[in-house]
Amino acid sequence: MARLPSSLPLGVRSVEWLRQHHFNWLVDDVEHYYYTWNAPKKGGPGLKALPSVGIGNADPKHPKSAYLPPNIKPVFASPLPGEGVWRPSGPPVNGGPPVLVTTYRTETAYPQIVAYVAWFDHTRTTSAYYPGRYEPPNASLRGPAEVPHSQRYRLLATFNGGFIYADGLNGDAVNGVTNEPFKRGNATVVAYKNGSVDIVNWTGGTSPGRNVAWARQSLPLIIDNGKLNPNLSLGTEWGYTLGNAVRVWRTGLGIDRRGNLIYVAANDQTVITLAEILKRAGAVRAMELDINPEWYTLITYRHRHRGLVPTQVAYNYQQPATRYLVPDDRDFFAIYRRMAGAVTVPLE
Repeated sequence: MARLPSSLPLGVRSVEWLRQHHFNWLVDDVEHYYYTWNAPKKGGPGLKALPSVGIGNADPKHPKSAYLPPNIKPVFASPLPGEGVWRPSGPPVNGGPPVLVTTYRTETAYPQIVAYVAWFDHTRTTSAYYPGRYEPPNASLRGPAEVPHSQRYRLLATFNGGFIYADGLNGDAVNGVTNEPFKRGNATVVAYKNGSVDIVNWTGGTSPGRNVAWARQSLPLIIDNGKLNPNLSLGTEWGYTLGNAVRVWRTGLGIDRRGNLIYVAANDQTVITLAEILKRAGAVRAMELDINPEWYTLITYRHRHRGLVPTQVAYNYQQPATRYLVPDDRDFFAIYRRMAGAVTVPLE
């Protein structure tokens, strides 16, 4: 892979090469010691302002025109302006905001840590899953490894996928083709051909049913029935060294009681605190997606006469705002403006 075309910096590609050539244990040990030595310190000066996200405000004067999720209740007794308040990322669709974003501080002991949260209205959006150039590794239906040009006119947001296949035997399927076999007990985000989406504990076989448009697994559920998985504090299901105790950038995907997806990215999180962020944001079931500072990506898009205007909601200097508009090594998710008809993943 180090000699093949890649969307990654050389240093990240070298680490990926080690992982794929039986040196995963070495990378895990190095990352464990690095992140332990560089763990955030408790206390310190608090933030005076939160990063600016979204445009305008979700209009509270017309609650009947579109459902708006409740703002996220701040953790701090004295919230900063806009903390936990949802803001649209673009103009309304069919009378309501299809994508809302916000930020909030996650822990009083760490006053500089910020979570970036996005909410996707399932009545105004549809979702798609795209394999990357090299992940999943054995995809027989890989597609363009980027947002197809034919679909960019309705693109609203993109975000990163989950753990690679080798780190959790995570299955995936697109348009009736199973790229990697599904594993029982893994958290699975499933999009059905009727347009609905869900996050479930996988209890089926190695392939999803015919009613599934796409599905992607990533380790066990971290929230189920509105409660944190009781194994989060003790289990090793979330990785060897970076499983539960080490604070790193983490991302996660949840679903609320109305069937709307919630994406979270936050720095210096354990798997437990990630689950707490998703629960506070309204998730009743949730899964961990990819972790570490190389991978987190949440991008929203506005449309102008000259084309797309991408915006990194959570800035990542290792990834450009045009990630997913060009071929990428890793798999990812896209959120589109909903169109009439059955849901399949557009691959052209």
